[in-house]
Amino acid sequence: MPTLRHERACWAAGWNRLAGVDEVGRGSLAGPLVAAAVVLPRCAGSDQRRLRRALEGVRDSKQLSAEARISALAAILDVAESVSIGMVEAGELDGIGLGVANRVAMERAVDALAVTPEALLLDACLLASDLPQIGLVRGDACCLSIAAASIVAKVARDRIMVEAHRVDPRYGFADHKGYGTASHLRALEEHGPGPIHRRSFAPVARRVSRAAP
Repeated sequence: MPTLRHERACWAAGWNRLAGVDEVGRGSLAGPLVAAAVVLPRCAGSDQRRLRRALEGVRDSKQLSAEARISALAAILDVAESVSIGMVEAGELDGIGLGVANRVAMERAVDALAVTPEALLLDACLLASDLPQIGLVRGDACCLSIAAASIVAKVARDRIMVEAHRVDPRYGFADHKGYGTASHLRALEEHGPGPIHRRSFAPVARRVSRAAP
């Protein structure tokens, strides 16, 4: 369960405003890579306990149902000092590569915050930033700020993919959110890649080359 342990250590070190940052969509064959940044309020004693109770539904987003993520998002938006997202669309990702896209999306999320953080808490990744950074392995499972960011990013990306399904239902994006499920691969085989598919990813690239004259 994510806790405030890492936040408390940072607050004790003199960093009062921390941004937890995480991304979703790395392995998807379609749609954007979406990152989120969340700044929770610095607090102590009973205020920390109240904050933890308010966010008791916050976990690594992969462990939650869609309904639980929506509920957790509402709680996050209610207590956070600032919440933001940053995105890299499929075409841009194809041009710069997944690793760079991951960092760019996170940097855009941090830049979009309404407040300026003094340090960053990240899920096993460091950014090209002058801000102090702490990269935590499985950060979304152990750090409350990162777990909150993972939920914000996941809900935002899921909504984008549901809208993509509404625009073009052939691929079933509402069901698999762009990941390489059997049904998605069958749709790719039948229809070829659509505008939001990542052509640099092998399962898509194979079908692009096969469809080329």
